[in-house]
Amino acid sequence: QVQLVESGGGLVQAGGSLRLSCTASGIIFSTKHMGWYRQAPGKQRELVATITQTRYTNYGDSVKGRFTISRDNAKNTVYLQMNSLKPEDTAVYYCATIGPVMDWGQGTQVTVSS
Repeated sequence: QVQLVESGGGLVQAGGSLRLSCTASGIIFSTKHMGWYRQAPGKQRELVATITQTRYTNYGDSVKGRFTISRDNAKNTVYLQMNSLKPEDTAVYYCATIGPVMDWGQGTQVTVSS
């Protein structure tokens, strides 16, 4: 079955950086659009960034210019480099396959202190 495992979350001060990783199994990774989403307490899950098979990228307005999504098909892994972090970036970050049926990881907590 499909398995997505996120890692790299943690506690960081405002202005700092983190890199999230998501390693996939049970899918032909190179054929999948992939994405990162996040959900803060009391808020709806929102799009952070997506990347297509051809590495076309798209970002949510709140992270443009600060976050970068990338992928390594040889490692079945998608990354999210997060720079200039703000307290409002605090959320659980989820990796997902993007398509008619979406598969989700278990999430990784990112906490940005002011």
